[in-house]
Amino acid sequence: MQITASLHSPDETAALAQRLGAKLTAGDTLLLSGDVGAGKTHFARALIQSLLSQPEDVPSPTFTLVQTYEAASGTEIWHADLYRLGDPSECEELGLTDAMDDAICLIEWPDRLADLRPQDALDIALTATDAEDHRMLTASWSDPRWDAKMNDWIP
Repeated sequence: MQITASLHSPDETAALAQRLGAKLTAGDTLLLSGDVGAGKTHFARALIQSLLSQPEDVPSPTFTLVQTYEAASGTEIWHADLYRLGDPSECEELGLTDAMDDAICLIEWPDRLADLRPQDALDIALTATDAEDHRMLTASWSDPRWDAKMNDWIP
């Protein structure tokens, strides 16, 4: 299945991320793809902040590779940026493959996962357009667990 949305501002992108965050549960993995500057981290940051009980800074994990948070529900949230990863086996060393079973995981640059890519994940591709701050978002999935979550996600 696949749905698309045209996002006209960073605020629209954040609002859509927050709407999705409200639907996520432990074991949900989002694979965020797009070019540098497409809005992957902005999307992830807005989603993560919407799940926290207390506001906190949500930095890009570009250099740390993984940042973890605790959602108000008690569920662990993992935000990974795999851009600098040298080999997919490093995902296992980071504990990311185990986290995909028990936490909410947001993974930027999921192509670096190679064969470790979870088949039940939600793929979100962000693409910048010629218009300033305008993005196209495409969400795709094959696992039926996403059907109900995606049903009314995009207004």
